[in-house]
Amino acid sequence: MSKTLIASVTTAMLAAPAVAQEKWDLPMAYSGSNFHSVTGAEFAKCVTTGTGGEIEITTHPSGSLFAGADIKRAVQTGQVPIGERLLSGHQNESAIFGWDSVPFLVSSFDEHEKLYEAAKPHINELLAEQNMTMLYSVPWPPQGLYFNKEVNSAADMAGLKFRSYNNATARLAELTDMLPVAIEAAEISQAFATGVAESMISSGATGYDRKVWESLSHFYSVDAWLPRNYMLVNNDVWADVSEQNKNVINACAAMAEYAGTWRAKEYTGFTLAGLAEGGMTVQPAGEQLMNDLREVGATMTAEWLEAAGETGQAILDAYNAQ
Repeated sequence: MSKTLIASVTTAMLAAPAVAQEKWDLPMAYSGSNFHSVTGAEFAKCVTTGTGGEIEITTHPSGSLFAGADIKRAVQTGQVPIGERLLSGHQNESAIFGWDSVPFLVSSFDEHEKLYEAAKPHINELLAEQNMTMLYSVPWPPQGLYFNKEVNSAADMAGLKFRSYNNATARLAELTDMLPVAIEAAEISQAFATGVAESMISSGATGYDRKVWESLSHFYSVDAWLPRNYMLVNNDVWADVSEQNKNVINACAAMAEYAGTWRAKEYTGFTLAGLAEGGMTVQPAGEQLMNDLREVGATMTAEWLEAAGETGQAILDAYNAQ
């Protein structure tokens, strides 16, 4: 972490008065042990301490305050001042929210970071129209496929009940003849244990956190995409925050994005090893499966570009120009 970033946070904290005034509830969809939730909890503590208690943030992980699908709306309408959400879960509102879930557009953290920089101005503009501001954003590790059997081709996937969490995952299921079932992160363990779902695409982190080895047998690394979680604040609330406290919050957000991204990278290998230790077969997808998935990816990329229009093309152009 840069000395400048640490210094800015320290300066803001020392300048903050110690008067308790506002309490912000922060809903999050994932378990308290998930690295996104850990990062969010540290951010909340940083803000509470840095503002001298003027803004006290309390986190509510595991969808305990609002279900994951309801968090964005809760922030947007002012039911809560702040919340963390996977924006690709709202691609039905705007294709732009799905920029990070286009299969095989990027497959590494470095490539994804460049794509994020290209997409960020358009995401900020869209969020502003919806009465929200992004404070920070953290990527997930690359997405892989989970199954309860060996899978060597798309044909082996046909008929499986597939956990979907956004338009991209639902479309992936359709194009491989699987049956999409909408399941929030907090419901994953129960869904697999009861047979409501039999497969999913997600990071090793989600599978590890939810101990999916109790129900599933195989994980295939395909590095399909790297979705992102976003920390959002309601603009009406944000407008009432003092400039001094905004500086604190922005500094804490910068630290959270740095720390969360570092965790995502470190957590990738750790969680895949954890899946293997739990008894799962963890391996790269075979050549036939990857070829089948790339065909699906080409179809989904074309569909996304059509839906996202000029803005989607502008994101790709900015990415390719880097």
